Amino acid sequence: MKTKHWVIAALDEPRVRMLAHDCACAPLTAAVLSARGIDTAQAAERYLSCDSKGLHDPFLMADMDRAVQTVRRALENNEHIVVYGDYDVDGITATCIMVDYLRSKGAVCEYYIPNRLNEGYGLSRAAMERLYGQGTRLLITVDSGITADEEIAAARALGMKVVITDHHECHDSLPEADAVVDCKRADCDYPFGSLAGVGVAFKLICALEGDAGTVLARYADLLALGTVADVMPIVGENRIIVAAGLKKMAETSNIGLEMLLREAGMKHKRLTSAAISFVLAPRINAAGRMGQAELAAELFLTRDPVRAQMLAAELCEQNKRRQNEENQILTQALARLRMEYNPLEDKIIVLAGEGWHHGVIGIVCSRLCDRYGCPVVLIALDEDGTGKGSGRSVKGFNLFEALTSCGDLLQRYGGHELAAGLTVDAAHIEALRERLRAYAENHVSMADLIPQLPIDCMIEPEWITLENIQALSVLEPYGMQNEEPVFCMKDLTVEEITPISSDRHVRLTLVKDGKRWSAMLFGTGVGGLGFAQGNMVDAAFHLEINEFRGRRSVQLTLCDVRLSECENLADQKLLNLYNTYMADGPLTAREARILLPDRSDLVAVWRHIVCRAEDGRLSVPSNALSRRIAWESRREINIGKLFVCLDVFSESSLISYHFKEGMLNILLKPYEGKADISGSVVLATLQSMAG
Repeated sequence: MKTKHWVIAALDEPRVRMLAHDCACAPLTAAVLSARGIDTAQAAERYLSCDSKGLHDPFLMADMDRAVQTVRRALENNEHIVVYGDYDVDGITATCIMVDYLRSKGAVCEYYIPNRLNEGYGLSRAAMERLYGQGTRLLITVDSGITADEEIAAARALGMKVVITDHHECHDSLPEADAVVDCKRADCDYPFGSLAGVGVAFKLICALEGDAGTVLARYADLLALGTVADVMPIVGENRIIVAAGLKKMAETSNIGLEMLLREAGMKHKRLTSAAISFVLAPRINAAGRMGQAELAAELFLTRDPVRAQMLAAELCEQNKRRQNEENQILTQALARLRMEYNPLEDKIIVLAGEGWHHGVIGIVCSRLCDRYGCPVVLIALDEDGTGKGSGRSVKGFNLFEALTSCGDLLQRYGGHELAAGLTVDAAHIEALRERLRAYAENHVSMADLIPQLPIDCMIEPEWITLENIQALSVLEPYGMQNEEPVFCMKDLTVEEITPISSDRHVRLTLVKDGKRWSAMLFGTGVGGLGFAQGNMVDAAFHLEINEFRGRRSVQLTLCDVRLSECENLADQKLLNLYNTYMADGPLTAREARILLPDRSDLVAVWRHIVCRAEDGRLSVPSNALSRRIAWESRREINIGKLFVCLDVFSESSLISYHFKEGMLNILLKPYEGKADISGSVVLATLQSMAG
C-alpha cells in the first residue's frame, strides 16, 4: 500500500455538542461539519441546503442578456442552429439538454461533437466551414469555445452568429462572439463560479425559459450526470443540482438514461455520486474516448426505446473495449517501470509507446499516478512520428508549469496543475523526459509526493452505530469539496484476513474494546498488506450500512491501514538490537537468539523474495516484509531477524538491498547452481554469540 500522511482534524468537543444541539443533528454529523469549518447553525443550513430557491438569477452572468437576445432572434427567424459540444460526459450532457430544449421550442437544431481521435478538443476552422456550408446560422458552444478566438472569428467572418457557453478559464481577451457566457470571466459578478459546462448551458436555458424550477425538474438527471462526472465541487448551486438529479434519476423520463441504468445494473439500486463517477460516467466517456461520442448524445436524445436499448448496450460494449485497451497499456507500462523506475530517486514518470490508444492513455496516467504517487506523462506514438501525450499530477507539482518550461520541445500543450495534454515530435521525447525530470528535481521533494489523507475526526467504538451512520446522510450528495466523511480509530486488533475476488481485495475483521467490525480494503491483496493477523493497526475509513438478505450491519470501507504505534515501537527495539550487532556492540545470548534465523527462517525469507519479486526486484514498506513472511510461513520472523537474513543473502552475493524513506528495495542477483550460505560470517558470528 502507498504510504499516506494522515491529516486528522482536531475535535472541538464543546463546539460539536453545541452544533449538534443547535442543528438537531447527530454528534457524528456535527463533528464532520465542525471539522470542515462549519460551526454555526446558520452556516450548516446554508451548506446543507438543497432547495432550488437557492439557484441564482441567470442574468447575473455577464452577456446572458445578449445570449438570450441572439438565441430568441434565431428562433423567431427559424434559423438553422447547431450546438457545438465536447466528447466528455459534461460536454455530451450539455449538448443534449440544449438541443432538446431548443427543439422543444420549434428550432431547427442539430449538434456537432468533434471526434476526439481525428479532431481533438474544441472548435476547428474546418468544422466552422463545414457547418456554415450545411446552413448553420447560429452556433452555440457548450463546455467549449472560451479560448477559440481564431475559430470563432472565422465562423463570424463566414456569416454565423456565435454564442459561447463555457466554464473553463479565460484568457486575458475574450473571443469576439455575439455573446460569451462563462462564470470564469474576470468581469462576471455571478455569485457561483464552479458550474460545470452543463451547468452554464442550464443557466442559458433558465434565462430563455424564465423559470429555473421548471428547467431543473426537466433536466436535473442529466445536469447531475455532467456535474459529477466533471468533478465539480458539490457545494452551492452544484449541490442543489446534484441532489435534485439523483432523485430524478431513480424515476427518469429520459429513456436513454433509463436504458443505460438498466444495462449497467443500476436501475433498482440506490443512486449516489459514486455511482455516477464509477459506473455511469465511464460508459459515457468510453464513447468519446473511442471516437464515437455521438452514440452517447443520440442515447440521451432518442425517443425510441428499442434504439435506446441498442445504444446503451453499445456504450457498455465500448466501455469493455476501452477497459481492454487500458489494461494492455497499463500492463506494458508496468513492465517498463519495473525495469526503469527507481522509487527512491525518480520524481516523475515519462513513458512513450507505439500503438497506445490516444483516448485511453489519460486513464492509465491516473492509475499510475495513484499507484506511484508521482506525476505521470504517457505519450502515444503515431506512425508519422508524432506523439500525443496525456499527463496527471499530484498536489504540489504543477504539471502545466512543468510543460511550459519545456514549451520549445512541444508542438502544442494545454491543461492545468493536475492534468494536461501535449503533442510532441518523437525525436524530442527523450529530451522532454530529461527536462521534466530536471524540473521535478528542482521543484518537488520526495516528502511532497507523499499523498495526504484528510480525516474528519478520530472516533470511539461506541460512536459506530446504525443510527449515527444513517444520520450522516444529511451530508449527501458527496463529491469534490464535500467528500464522504473519513473517520479513524487507533489500536485495533486484526482478528482475521480474508482475500476476496482472487485476492484483488481483502476483508478484515477488526476488534477494539470488545466490539468487532467487518472492514473492506479494495484494490489491495493480502500480499500488499503491511500487517498480519494479530497485529495492532490504525484504520481510516468510511462508515457504511451493509444490507444483505434483509439484515443491516455496519461496514468499514477502509481508506488506509497502518501499523499502530505499539507495533512500530516493538520494531524499533528490534532494530536497535540489530543496529547494535551491526556496529559490533555487545549482545546478550538472549538478544542474539532473538536475531538469529534458523534454516527454516532463511528458507521462508528466500522463498518469499523469489516468489514476490518482479523482474528480479521487490519493493515493500520496510516494516511490512517481516510480517508478510511471518504470516505466510507461520514462523516467528521479526524485523531484526529479517535484516539478518538479508545480510546473509547479500554476503553470499544473492541479493543487494537498501532502504530509504520507509521503503525496502531488494534486487536479486544472478547465480548458478544451488545457493550457498555456508560461509556466512554474519550467521557464524550470531551463532557464537547466541551460545
